[in-house]
Amino acid sequence: MKATTSVAVALLISFSLLNLSLAGNPNSLTPKEKAAGFALLFNGKDFQGWKQSGNWIVDKDGSISREKLGGSLVYQVAKIPNNFELRFQWKVAKGSNSGVYYRPGQYEYQILDNAVHVDGKNPRTSAASLYFCMAPSHDATRPVGEWNHGAIICKGSVIQHWLNGKKVIGFDYKDKEWAWNVDLLDKRGGKLAARGAFLSLQDHGDPVWYRGIKLRELKADDKIDESSVKPAEISKEVLEAEAKKLEGILKRRKKVKK
Repeated sequence: MKATTSVAVALLISFSLLNLSLAGNPNSLTPKEKAAGFALLFNGKDFQGWKQSGNWIVDKDGSISREKLGGSLVYQVAKIPNNFELRFQWKVAKGSNSGVYYRPGQYEYQILDNAVHVDGKNPRTSAASLYFCMAPSHDATRPVGEWNHGAIICKGSVIQHWLNGKKVIGFDYKDKEWAWNVDLLDKRGGKLAARGAFLSLQDHGDPVWYRGIKLRELKADDKIDESSVKPAEISKEVLEAEAKKLEGILKRRKKVKK
């Protein structure tokens, strides 16, 4: 169903329209989401449209959970559009790590227990970060075991990550202000021109849960708030550790190419 501009603006700019309570069925579309053109990617019952290796299960409460090692859970009905809005709910156990991959290469919305996992020490690898590229403005996660509401919005050269109703990442990768961050993304393996990935939920060996996965393509006349968000500051000690980690990534990549 084609979204009207007014509905699109309301949904994108005022993220509070997403029902942040736990009432109702999260694996269903609201009337406003239907009007905006969202498609439901997970039905809460089975893995229709998804590919996995038997390591993911559907719990009785209608959520996806990782049961054992076996690799990512990949939605294969259609690739993610160039311009899109993706909504999903997630929760972790103590110390858990996972990620939502939405473009080819290393475009990852980090899923994490910030308080316990080592990646939580660096804002640039914390929950809702564009992993190893851009830090969220602040830690907007809920306590371990509670559901978080995430969203990713990409339109043109703008990338946004949302967490629990807050836009925690928002930048235009063509803006020279973010050139250093974009270089980090490139070194990790994310290319700016990369498009057309299948949605992938990462199995990082830890307990993690997902539900309420919804996607829509953004049209040319869909308006978004393109204002940038200031990322959290990173301490000197953390930056030094990050530099060593990047050095290791580049060394391993060089060995693979030989």
